[in-house]
Amino acid sequence: MFNGDYIIETSDLCKSYGPHMALENLNLKVKHGSTGLLGPNGAGKSTFLKTILGLIQASSGTGHVLGHDIRTEGTAIRSRIGYMPEYEALNPDMEAIHQVKYSGELLGMNPIVAMSRAHEVLHYVGLGEQRYRNIGSFSTGMKQATKLACSIIHDPELIIADEPSNGLDSVSREFMISTLKNTVENGNRSVIMASHLMDDVERVCDNIVLLHKGKLAAQGRIEDLKGIDREIEIHVWGMANKLEDTLRSNGMKVRREGRIMRILHQDEDTTSKILLCASEVGAQIRRMHEYEASLEDLFLVIMENLGYEVKSSEDLLSSPVEARQIDAPKSMGGGSD
Repeated sequence: MFNGDYIIETSDLCKSYGPHMALENLNLKVKHGSTGLLGPNGAGKSTFLKTILGLIQASSGTGHVLGHDIRTEGTAIRSRIGYMPEYEALNPDMEAIHQVKYSGELLGMNPIVAMSRAHEVLHYVGLGEQRYRNIGSFSTGMKQATKLACSIIHDPELIIADEPSNGLDSVSREFMISTLKNTVENGNRSVIMASHLMDDVERVCDNIVLLHKGKLAAQGRIEDLKGIDREIEIHVWGMANKLEDTLRSNGMKVRREGRIMRILHQDEDTTSKILLCASEVGAQIRRMHEYEASLEDLFLVIMENLGYEVKSSEDLLSSPVEARQIDAPKSMGGGSD
């Protein structure tokens, strides 16, 4: 078991594909626990994951995962990490039990031990009764559960889950998130979870890393980051447009959804300023309280500060699987333009 301060540490990490910089001077320190990996399409998330797994070579800079050098110790890293890819990685003609056993053997496990462990992990992910069925007959949720079983068969210290709940129905999604959360809390493991579903990331993860154009845009505890931009929420009745204009003309930052406005808490006088503006235009404020931000709100604020105009994280994060397999230009074998 790794006892260092950081499970992942990079210094000036770069990865280029010709003139295209997929990762640029990335300096990261990720502690034990659960971390969400976020970023708009083409941010460098897939390249980052493949680089720390030792699947592709960095152009420059250094990186260590569980104390191993990503340049020279890729095999050692992969033996201690469970990787659950988003893209299709299962053989539809194999029974689940043999697919999971095979994953263990690829990691160097004894075949007898791998078979025993395959039974255990398939029960753990809810597929005990279906373990002798061909994967081709599985639902999307069952296939995702099989990939999770493959990723934990060797009892890894770190699990990297790429879009683990994408495309699942509500029941399968709930089971996947609960299983991942339980794996972290009760298994003494760490998880890196890349997902465009903010609610799922917030339920599983305590920390986030947000990439933007191959650079680090934000990193830290979710609760700490949400506290940076506190907002006051008001419910307005009448003259909402005039109130919004007046608030903005008085230097306040406003986010609006119909009759609901959220105003950035700038100082101790923010509340009185809001009430004064409402009185000036004749708007009625039916409700006022400090807004409890979600991870979705945090993401949108950060992206707005980076110059994006978006109403939902879906606008920036959702994309075909193929586009996330590698963040290089298509002309260089990647998925981004």
